[in-house]
Amino acid sequence: MLDNTRLFDFMYSLILPAIFVTIKIVVISAILSILLGLFFGTVLVVTEKDGLSPNRLIHGVLDKITDLIRAFPTLILIVAIAPLTRLIIGTTIGANAAIFSITIACTPFATRMTESSFKTVDKDIIKAAISFGASKTQIITKVVLVDALPNLVSNFTIMLINMLNMTALAGAVGAGGLGAIALTYGYQSFDYAIMYFIVAILIVFVLFIEKMSKIIYKKLK
Repeated sequence: MLDNTRLFDFMYSLILPAIFVTIKIVVISAILSILLGLFFGTVLVVTEKDGLSPNRLIHGVLDKITDLIRAFPTLILIVAIAPLTRLIIGTTIGANAAIFSITIACTPFATRMTESSFKTVDKDIIKAAISFGASKTQIITKVVLVDALPNLVSNFTIMLINMLNMTALAGAVGAGGLGAIALTYGYQSFDYAIMYFIVAILIVFVLFIEKMSKIIYKKLK
């Protein structure tokens, strides 16, 4: 049977603070990853062979770096960049260190999602914008980005859900948040009430993200 005693004892002292830490990590990491992903994804699209400003060197280097970082399993990547995290953040534990690590891990995914979304834009629309004398910046911001926005929302939703998974993994190496509570006070202490309660909270987060994504997607469509 599940013992709810510790669950109630830890609700205000550990679980609620961990919820806010998890939200902080996901929100800030998402903002940073999406902004960086939009930038690097745009660079990849613009510098590809048929792009607005083809550049084999820039495209090739960025493409390889993106694939290299994506190839690392999340937990291994977090551990591998620990020296860099310590150098920039000053520590390898806590929410700020987790934000840095998860941002590094998710930026390549956001980059690929941006690239794939931009490639769904009809090239005839881009050609029409060029014929009307639109600048490259205007084509990217007012044509490509606007047309690809619904697709970007769907893709970034997948990334946000994946980020929740990453926060749980990061909790194993001192990031804090719900993952650390589930691991330390749930799994390792054989307290399944706490562990399953954390799982239920994460499921609610996922459902909320998916619901908001559908609402935003329908409005953009």
